[in-house]
Amino acid sequence: EVPSKLAELLRRDELDAALVSIVAPLFQDRYDILDGVAIASLGEVKSVFLAHRKPLEQVREIYCDTASLTSVALLKVLLAVRGLRPVCKPLENYAAAREKDFVLLIGDAALDFVLVPHEHAIYDLAGEWYELTRLPFVFAVWALRRGVENRELRHRLREARDFGVDTLDHIIATRTEYTEAFRKDYLGWHIHFHLGSDEKRGIAKFIELLRQHGFGPVFEPKFVT
Repeated sequence: EVPSKLAELLRRDELDAALVSIVAPLFQDRYDILDGVAIASLGEVKSVFLAHRKPLEQVREIYCDTASLTSVALLKVLLAVRGLRPVCKPLENYAAAREKDFVLLIGDAALDFVLVPHEHAIYDLAGEWYELTRLPFVFAVWALRRGVENRELRHRLREARDFGVDTLDHIIATRTEYTEAFRKDYLGWHIHFHLGSDEKRGIAKFIELLRQHGFGPVFEPKFVT
């Protein structure tokens, strides 16, 4: 499922753990975060951006990909820093994206949009975050339902991440999406999969800016090993 749907299933206690947008454990004080594992970016991420045909200063409304929660919150923060507070509306379907003056896209839909000719300028959210903070941005984490015994699960999730990283070259070589050069650049450079001290500093800065600009309440994260 997409991150927003996973967060909904987790909220309904239908899942014990889910790889979800970082805002899920920040906006609800009922999850722990698995330490050491994340989907993050230091600089441009390529697959999370605002595509715009008009100057940013003219933005009044943005059509947003409904698959993500974090990207909407991050975009609101980045624009609020510039004194902009547009209205966010759900994008009705991906086919309509090219018709919009301002559209937020993530994941494959974003890549499908940007890797073919288009008339929009691209405002890469992780790239803008790095320019603002000089910190990585954490898009997703493993959120664990608090109060549920999950020691073995935590161990297996870390093992799965390690296996994926160890076999990343094989994954890049054998998948068929896009080109091998792009897969190598994207999976090997633009995103990374660890949650360390720099990533935690990035989360802390995100919390600070969410609170500063009134996008809350926001809870302190609780990391478990």
